[in-house]
Amino acid sequence: MNGNQVQLVVDGMTGVGKSTLVKILADEMDLVPFTEIFEDENNLLHKFFHDRERWCFPMQINFLNHRFRQYKEAAELGSGIMDRSVYSDNIFARMYREIDYMTPEEYNVYHSLLYNMIEHLDPPRLIIYLRVDAEEAIRRIKHRGRKDELEVEDGYWRKLHQFYEENYYNYKLGNIMTIDANNLDFVKYEEHRQYIISTVKNKWNEIRETVNCSN
Repeated sequence: MNGNQVQLVVDGMTGVGKSTLVKILADEMDLVPFTEIFEDENNLLHKFFHDRERWCFPMQINFLNHRFRQYKEAAELGSGIMDRSVYSDNIFARMYREIDYMTPEEYNVYHSLLYNMIEHLDPPRLIIYLRVDAEEAIRRIKHRGRKDELEVEDGYWRKLHQFYEENYYNYKLGNIMTIDANNLDFVKYEEHRQYIISTVKNKWNEIRETVNCSN
């Protein structure tokens, strides 16, 4: 299953447990974890949350650039599992355009750059979408207590949840598996952790068999 392709991407709302699951699956499936990059030398994320229209475009371009670079590294390795990726970056940009944090001109520049980038990439073999309801996502965000996130109004998170749902309902680029994580705590409960591991491995074996049959 190796080659110049990212193997797994774990995605989902802020606070859902993506980074934790990446580490669990990396250990179980002998993959190399790539957690989401927060290289933000200009403190753009913090600036964005305090003046969204002013800082939205440079912040999103900065994240896009880092996600693209990280995705290339994971793809070249051939055994990478990622927490979010360049393929979900547009979830945020589309939302920011709809609520006018980005101007039409800014979004057009962003959109052109994104698709110039992904023309040179292959989609991940499998995306795992950890799905939770909006209110559960908000509960988890507040529970983990990151300062910048706590300062964000609940309406922002509900809108982001809407765009996540739309994105993965319509996802057509490759294999996707949705896991309902509303009642799962794979940090606290071993049975929840084993359930997710076995579910992902079963899907992974299906994909491997399909690839082998087509070769």
